[in-house]
Amino acid sequence: MANRPLYIQLYHLHGLFRSRNLELGRDADTGGQTKYVLELAQWLGRHPDVGRVDVLTRRIEDARVDPDYARPVERISKKARIVRIRCGGRRYRRKELLWPHLDEFVDNCIRYIRGQKWIPDVVHGHYPDAGYVARHVAQLFGVPLVYTGHSLGRSKLARLTAAGMTPEEADKRYRIHRRIAAEEEVLGRANLVVVSTRQEQVEQYGQYETKPARVEVIAPGVGANVFRPYTKSPRDRLHLEVRRALRQELERFHIVRSKPLVLALSRPDRRKNIPALVHAYGSDKALQKMANLAIFAGIRKDIQQMPDNEREVLSELLHLMDRYDLYGHMAIPKRHDFDTEVPELYRIAARRGGVFVNPALTEPFGLTLIEAAASGLPVVATNDGGPQEILEKCQHGILVDPTDPDAIARAIKTIIGDRDLWRRFSENGIAGVERHYTWRAHTRRYVEEIHGLVGKPQPFIIRSPREVPIGRRLHEIGRLLVTDIDDTLLGDTESLARLVSLLERMQDRLAFGVATGRTADSARRALAEHGVPMPDVIISSVGAEIYLGDSDEWDRGWSRHIGAGWRREEIAELLYGFAGLTLQESETQRPFKLSYYIDARTFDEEAMCERLRGCKCRYNAIISGERMFLDFLPYRASKGQAVRYVAFKWDIPPRQIMVAGDSGNDREMLTGGMRGVVVANHSPDLDSLRKPRRPNLYFSGESYAGGIIDGLLHHGFVDETEVSPPPLAMRARMATSGR
Repeated sequence: MANRPLYIQLYHLHGLFRSRNLELGRDADTGGQTKYVLELAQWLGRHPDVGRVDVLTRRIEDARVDPDYARPVERISKKARIVRIRCGGRRYRRKELLWPHLDEFVDNCIRYIRGQKWIPDVVHGHYPDAGYVARHVAQLFGVPLVYTGHSLGRSKLARLTAAGMTPEEADKRYRIHRRIAAEEEVLGRANLVVVSTRQEQVEQYGQYETKPARVEVIAPGVGANVFRPYTKSPRDRLHLEVRRALRQELERFHIVRSKPLVLALSRPDRRKNIPALVHAYGSDKALQKMANLAIFAGIRKDIQQMPDNEREVLSELLHLMDRYDLYGHMAIPKRHDFDTEVPELYRIAARRGGVFVNPALTEPFGLTLIEAAASGLPVVATNDGGPQEILEKCQHGILVDPTDPDAIARAIKTIIGDRDLWRRFSENGIAGVERHYTWRAHTRRYVEEIHGLVGKPQPFIIRSPREVPIGRRLHEIGRLLVTDIDDTLLGDTESLARLVSLLERMQDRLAFGVATGRTADSARRALAEHGVPMPDVIISSVGAEIYLGDSDEWDRGWSRHIGAGWRREEIAELLYGFAGLTLQESETQRPFKLSYYIDARTFDEEAMCERLRGCKCRYNAIISGERMFLDFLPYRASKGQAVRYVAFKWDIPPRQIMVAGDSGNDREMLTGGMRGVVVANHSPDLDSLRKPRRPNLYFSGESYAGGIIDGLLHHGFVDETEVSPPPLAMRARMATSGR
């Protein structure tokens, strides 16, 4: 056993997720992946090397769904639980509509982790939406990233275009290109990709340009205590009542109740190809005489209120039932309960000498096939993907071309019509699952792989000045200093050397950030030239961009937050040729910042605002440098709002943040409720902040970095004993590098 128990975070964003009574088949987003993640969490919680398992999913507060999905935390077992994080509003949304909100989920997950005493040892994303989130969390905290795709975008796009849908239509409906781009990105960063079959590894992931560092085939399992052989059916009162209720439900549809049962169980999704089974059954009179058909296609109340895909498939099933006049032969109940009814359905079909059919057009794995096998029910399955590998190991059925209804019908009749063959398939399935497909074996392999990842250097992490992952550093530090660069931090070599020495001594207690009108690259160059260490946080372009540690990638959550309603090009067009404004150099312009020089002799601010008012542009105009510079930002962007965003994301109380500045573009930052210091060499436009008196704002009598040190003392961030002259070597270095 490991010296320290593992903390594993599983990310599963879409669908409806809870620890009991899974609503499998309710819609396209609540299917086999939901069950897989829940059972993985359950079994990981039983492993002695695992100390804690959290499944991070969406918190949904919507009258259309059960209140269970609004519970912030739900216990699965002693060591496993569900943690629900807000993302994309309160309403339940299909997964394709979640993409614009994933950065919000990242931010809220960071807040959650920041509030815990325990940073996860590994994060595991399920499906590309959760993979996107897990990739960012792993990068910030420097932990291994594990990924399971479940189904892949390139395969889905190929199916959709083969069915006649244009790539543009596929993108509009499924955001397919956004999904594929996320998959490529996650595959490039994942330390381990877990797949269910060798075919999935070679053929499906082989379509991607990015090749994962490592792929391991670890097949999922079935719960032996739930999916038992039909010969060992539970006989307690609950199971007897469930069995009786299911029989009564089927008897509502079937005239001859004793015939073998052909069972299908899946979501009403076009890919599942259930209409092909109805065609096969309906067009074969001999099969109708031999067996009854039962299709459990998800959960429905009113077909007309279901999403387009599900409504179309269910409507087609009912039309086919009418076309082939299958009344009395075909059952299509409106609901089923996964926890209690589905296992009993397999056993009922097995006791009647029936067959389970999975006619999916493509099937990455096929969990229902091993559930049927564990129950002793032979199968007819699509000759694709997972079923090929499952049937090769278990030898419990026949593979068919899912587009050939005659082949499906022949295979069903072959199994039902030959009792010896049926019995051999039944026994093979039970033995094969026990040998190849148990959660105990899956969990053992999985934990072995995790142990191999934990503790190894991670290539794709954002590092802090201390060469540790930035997320770990901000997790451990409770205070933050954020200062403007020009004429605040820089300007006096001696006081700067004292401040740098102080920051180095306090690096375990105080994080360091800058907020500047410079671009991030310009800020890094200026700091390096003056011997200032790399900050933990860079707020650049007057608050338009945020960078953490050594990352060249700006904070996506912030950029998405400020990007709403931003019309940069429209503002530039309206102000083209406006008197008193000249565009600054191209290197100062940014996607979320439009910058001008001001000629005070001809510039009319009121006239400018009137011109922009007509287009209803939402912006934040900042005039600074004693009316020399004008910056347009998104209306949500500024230095102060950027600092508050960092504080919210990393759960740092405002009273634990000190900001320092000297000019007008620092005004909003200095008055934003955090501890503030105005250095003595400030521009006159900050004098108006002296009245009324602001308890959190301090006007220092010291200039430049000396004013920052004075502010740290005033606000109690340091004491006199910690402020001492820097070593001679540092003073010499700063004097040489400073300008």
